[in-house]
Amino acid sequence: MFFVSVMIFFNVFLSSVLILVSLYLVKKKVMTREKGSPFECGFDPKNSARIPFSMRFFLVTVIFLVFDIEIVLLLPYLFSASVGVSMFSLFSGVMVVVVLMIGTFHEWSEGSLEWFINN
Repeated sequence: MFFVSVMIFFNVFLSSVLILVSLYLVKKKVMTREKGSPFECGFDPKNSARIPFSMRFFLVTVIFLVFDIEIVLLLPYLFSASVGVSMFSLFSGVMVVVVLMIGTFHEWSEGSLEWFINN
């Protein structure tokens, strides 16, 4: 019982010290006009918020997210394949890859994968 109470005290003490140190390190030392102004992706917040953005950049971002989700869906399959492969898991893994391949060929034929415009 004594050991448990000492460990609880030690954890509370260590947490308090870490909180105080982080508050000291994060504190703004000198407040200037530049540090006080908000920064949003390089846009000046005082001008109009209706600035046009590149649709190609948006499409590249969406494509990146799709392939990022692909990795999230396929990693558990790869880890479970080392234990044993059933027909259902093999079929579902192949179907995920087939759907992504169809989507990739559609984006390719649509021209979304062209990152520059030929003049």
